[in-house]
Amino acid sequence: MSALLELKGISKRFGASRALSGVDFSLHAGEIHALCGENGAGKSTLMNIIDGIHRPDEGEILLNGQKVVIDGPAHAMRLGIGLVHQEIALCADATVAENIFMPEINAGKAAWMNYASFNERAAKVLRRLGQDIDPATPVGDLSISSQQLVEIAKALTLDCKVLILDEPTAALTDNESAALFRVLHDLKAQGIGIIYISHRMAEIFTHCDRVTVLRDGRNVHCGPLAGSTPDELVRRMVGRDLGNYYPPKQSASPTSESSGPVLEVNDIADGERVHGVSFALKRGEILGIAGLMGAGRSELAETICGLRIAKRGAVRLNGKTLTIRKYSDALRAGIAYLSEDRKAAGVFLDLPIAQNVSSMALGRVSSAWGLLQRSAEHKLAKTLGAKLNLKSDGVAIEVSSLSGGNQQKVAIAKLLATNPSVLLMDEPTRGVDVGAKSEIHHILRELANQGVGVIVISSELPEIIGLCDRALVIRDGQVAGEVEANEMTEEALLRLASGLCEQETA
Repeated sequence: MSALLELKGISKRFGASRALSGVDFSLHAGEIHALCGENGAGKSTLMNIIDGIHRPDEGEILLNGQKVVIDGPAHAMRLGIGLVHQEIALCADATVAENIFMPEINAGKAAWMNYASFNERAAKVLRRLGQDIDPATPVGDLSISSQQLVEIAKALTLDCKVLILDEPTAALTDNESAALFRVLHDLKAQGIGIIYISHRMAEIFTHCDRVTVLRDGRNVHCGPLAGSTPDELVRRMVGRDLGNYYPPKQSASPTSESSGPVLEVNDIADGERVHGVSFALKRGEILGIAGLMGAGRSELAETICGLRIAKRGAVRLNGKTLTIRKYSDALRAGIAYLSEDRKAAGVFLDLPIAQNVSSMALGRVSSAWGLLQRSAEHKLAKTLGAKLNLKSDGVAIEVSSLSGGNQQKVAIAKLLATNPSVLLMDEPTRGVDVGAKSEIHHILRELANQGVGVIVISSELPEIIGLCDRALVIRDGQVAGEVEANEMTEEALLRLASGLCEQETA
């Protein structure tokens, strides 16, 4: 079978760093081809070369057997190549319809725009994804998951022959993901070639036909997924066995003196999405917060740390009632929050790693007279970067040059620099490869063992089950139930999240 898209001997350097070394890749019409590898393996660089964002230093690209030189994303679009980036890149002030048809609007020469037509066409493509989002809504008013679906809808309007999806389900609910995969299989049946980048093994083995694995900028495997296993794929990605993917859970009894509450939340509410939530976080435990998308999990964390105004309730840290009016109050008290939106609220993309890491802990890297000491700043960044196994060419490079997973590590290092007593981690491993996920899990357990209170909000139930000592399930802004480690199953968590337990007892 001749390839729809073929890359031969692709190499790319960024300064002294070699991102790709002689990579070969092929995509057939009517296949879903998984591209796997750890963060920093070269996946994003390879996709950016296909999309014309970067030019390869060596090698060639063939489309339908013809050699092409792709001059940029607009040229790639004209050639029938569509790329949905992992990081959402929409115009927040424009409407959903305007974002979806932005390329068409930019290319148009009419004196005015037919908004009614754009809205009607946008609604049609969104319905294809199982969504009833109002096309006239400004994108900035949408949730992260809805913004991701708008990105995907935008790609579906391009009439592309090659569709590249980079972690498309990272912010989606199970129902939204199922709708997306129905569309992808329809596109596959129409002969469109799909490159699917994901760290989710279940998705890869359920929906993809072949897999290419990159490691350290080289192609280390290409072949059919049939007959392979997730463990084999992970070994090819990381070049080693991960051993214990999740660290051992809390060894001390939850009722022991050493595991007394480090954080107590009593009847907290924001008057909008959070309605009277109470819980205690024990010292030395990792508490999971589960629930369906839109249940109020993130809003709960934001209310605790002052990013949303609490209308009632109290927060106590180590037995002391806190007055939290804004995030800086929480940070000074020892409560740090990792946002689920890394690009908008996690890191400063245009600043170096060192400045990102020190940005909330300037006192640690300043002299007694308040003067910033760059040597201390670099030392702090190097120390925390090594702890998180951050892959970079030094702490002086901009965060925008890092892979998504390494950007996430910088966001976590930024919190650790504040020496927090409590960490609120909202989707801490979203967009992170399996090796880095395991590293982050072990770091969170190490912090918990040192007495830091750790709360993990995650849409991935296996992560809640594998990592957490206990889980709260949030539904409609309230606690639907609590599940101990020995009772944690996906079924138990989903029944509470969906309200099935209440329906059965009614």
